[in-house]
Amino acid sequence: MHAGRATNWRSVTALVCAITACALMSACSGSGQHAQVLTGIHKIQHVVVIMQENRSFDNYFGTFPGADGIPMKNGVPSMCLPDTRGRPCVRPFPDHLNRNDGGPHKIVNASLDINGGRMDGFVVRARRTGRHCSGPNDPACSGTSHQGPPDVAGYHTASDLPNYWSYARNFVLQDHMFEPTLSWSLPAHLFMVAEWAARCPRANAPSQCQNAGDLLGKGVPEMPRGGNPFLPSKKGPIYAWTDLTYLLHRANVSWRYYVVSGAQPDCASGDVACAPVDQNSQTPGIWNPLPYFDTVRNDNQLSNIQPMHTFFSAAARGRLPAVTWIVPSEKVSEHPPSPITAGVAYVTEVVDAVMRSPDWSSTAIFLAWDDWGGFYDHVVPPKVDVNGYGLRVPGLMISPYAKHGYIDHQILSFDAYVKFIEDDFLNGQRLDPKTDGRPDPRLTVRETQSILGDLTKEFDFSQAPRPPMLLPLHPKTTLTG
Repeated sequence: MHAGRATNWRSVTALVCAITACALMSACSGSGQHAQVLTGIHKIQHVVVIMQENRSFDNYFGTFPGADGIPMKNGVPSMCLPDTRGRPCVRPFPDHLNRNDGGPHKIVNASLDINGGRMDGFVVRARRTGRHCSGPNDPACSGTSHQGPPDVAGYHTASDLPNYWSYARNFVLQDHMFEPTLSWSLPAHLFMVAEWAARCPRANAPSQCQNAGDLLGKGVPEMPRGGNPFLPSKKGPIYAWTDLTYLLHRANVSWRYYVVSGAQPDCASGDVACAPVDQNSQTPGIWNPLPYFDTVRNDNQLSNIQPMHTFFSAAARGRLPAVTWIVPSEKVSEHPPSPITAGVAYVTEVVDAVMRSPDWSSTAIFLAWDDWGGFYDHVVPPKVDVNGYGLRVPGLMISPYAKHGYIDHQILSFDAYVKFIEDDFLNGQRLDPKTDGRPDPRLTVRETQSILGDLTKEFDFSQAPRPPMLLPLHPKTTLTG
């Protein structure tokens, strides 16, 4: 009798669970059964955006098989970039140096590199700005640290970047990922979190903000000298328009912005022509713009901007937030002249931490480089509005649901990250001044542009979650110096 009753009770419980589709976790024992009701994009409960610095797609993946890489004829690059010093032109060449010079990368340089769609201005720009070098981190120093043609024409190979190429071979490589704006680091990071870069005359007045391209000169972030580090200095910026954290906070979706302590990769001139300036989670700046946003301060969300060690702790405990952004310090940024190997080790450590985490089975990692850094790329950027798109940068997606060895040829930008987050956690709500309750005069709602690809096409949500693929922090490499 007792056995029969127990069997009947289990049958009834199973039937209830089936009818309710496990909507009540208490009716269906175990988190695994609850996870089964999540479908499609909602199987991703944690999005991690890792943003590195200053590389073009062709510089890192220009010879990756099957990708839209450097045009070749009989194994030799067919493009020859005009030069100004003793040779008619420079063909892209393999560059195995660990430290690069790069080139100028303000908005004017982007236009000159693109050169009306000819994509041939890179070497000339590096040569001409080399005369005005003001320091080792100044893009104007490009092409001056070693003999031969400027390394903006160089490209790295599989043996140089074994970890990055392993991620590309085993997960997803995005070969049409474009910087959201034709500019340098600060506007790129503003687009990453807010889909716009603007100048605003007054706090909490988003309707008065005006579109800005380079964000150079007046209103550029300055590191506050004393006092409250989260408040703009008298010459600092006001970011009054709406950023993604406003929508996340309103929907009770967790987020964190992790900052690696150290020197900033860039400085407020846009030329990186300054002495190193320290950054950490308590100092707003070019790579940490969120403290300047009215929305972040008004929503009491400043504590969500945290040092990097708290990320590793959260990952280890299975407590990753729904949305994570991670930015490096100069040392590990891959921003010339910082060593590439240091950046690879840092990124690998972050990815390994996620893969070891209990959250791995429900996570998507998006890895990109914020701008092209003056390096050659052969693809003409599509035009969305007056701000961009900018030049092509490397992009990778790493997830247990990633298609294996998939090359995504869709047109993408950091806008696609915002759209993915909105679709996953916000029921498709957009950073749209007509609907978000904080009207501003942004030129376009980037997430809605028809040219923008759909990141869900990179996933196979029908497959069982793939196991981690842990990589060594310091793999054997052909990089030297």
